[in-house]
Amino acid sequence: MKNIGVWLDSKKALIVTIENDMETVKTIHSNMDTNNITANKNIGGAKQIAKDSRYLERKKQLLKLYFNEITQEIKNADALVIFGPAETYEKFAKELGENYKAISAKIKGIRKADSMTDNQVIAWVKDFFEAK
Repeated sequence: MKNIGVWLDSKKALIVTIENDMETVKTIHSNMDTNNITANKNIGGAKQIAKDSRYLERKKQLLKLYFNEITQEIKNADALVIFGPAETYEKFAKELGENYKAISAKIKGIRKADSMTDNQVIAWVKDFFEAK
């Protein structure tokens, strides 16, 4: 049985695959620039709204590409758990539910978790599937 745990935030995803008592870890980076830097702090009005709109649209596109890359790595899972800090893991679970129903059906849990080291993520995923 191929159990996969995905810990993700807006910067990176750690994909832990456990199969035949062996674990592998893959890291995927989002390539998202989360800093919205404005060159001129005095700019305002329609120009600022247009700039913010372009920034948000670009961020949305990058998030979709990031989620698609993760999805390609987890499509052969038998069971799946998604966890992480903030809200990115929830957005990813929602994306799976809307656009990848076959993968979404394999989700056994969606959990909030703090930032973790790679070893903590591996241990968390092992504990989750051993408890099931």
